[in-house]
Amino acid sequence: MPTRSEAGEGTVGERARGRQPGLLAGLLVAAMVAGGCMVGGVSSQGEPAQPRPQQPRQPASPGAQTTRADGTTSVAEFKQDFNDALGGAQSYWTAQFRKSGKRFQPVRRVVPYTRAGEVSCGGQGLPRNNAVYCSAGDFIAYDVNWSVAAFRQVGDAFLFYLLGHEYAHGVQVRLGIRYTYTIQQELQADCMAGAYLGDSVRDGSLRLEDGDLEEFREGLLAVGDDPDQPWFAEGSHGSAEQRTDSFFRGYEKSLGACGLN
Repeated sequence: MPTRSEAGEGTVGERARGRQPGLLAGLLVAAMVAGGCMVGGVSSQGEPAQPRPQQPRQPASPGAQTTRADGTTSVAEFKQDFNDALGGAQSYWTAQFRKSGKRFQPVRRVVPYTRAGEVSCGGQGLPRNNAVYCSAGDFIAYDVNWSVAAFRQVGDAFLFYLLGHEYAHGVQVRLGIRYTYTIQQELQADCMAGAYLGDSVRDGSLRLEDGDLEEFREGLLAVGDDPDQPWFAEGSHGSAEQRTDSFFRGYEKSLGACGLN
């Protein structure tokens, strides 16, 4: 289970040391969040595109038959790991922007939901079995049942990847990053999530236990596009292999490998 360092509770990003200074310098930090909707990293102009659910191999609802034997079972554990992952991402990006002489505006809010259409992004209801960043309201929304099921089936490390990925989309908006193809946006967010986690492990803000790296891999394999998904299609996230490669490139080489400089 990824855990926050006891020596620095609440200061994950503030104790960041040894990273490349000023990596974000020169990039445009958006003063206001643009309209539109970034669903799983799919940003659209004007009317938002139809959200495309993630495709993890999870049961319809959490069950004992899919619970891993690593103790990651309770809702209380889910909430703690979720908050740790979210707080770590916010602290990490606050520190990165500060090193570049910029002030970071955290993602405004995080919204749980349980029913399709319960939460809207740009006037369009979000589907079940998904986690998204919505630029229209600058928030992250997630299907609670799907997230808890993935937490129990894949493991707690999946939450740190999931929150790192969605938070990276918020950072892309703040930096004014927008690619022609959504797959480019998605793979960069995977790389940025990997950098957040790898840097946090290296600076001692986060500790990994045995099996956590494998949980990252298993989660990435679960959310890859179907083999017949065209890479250039709106909403493409990348194959399981592409997503795994992008994540671990960031994990091993930090933000310099993510095309931010």
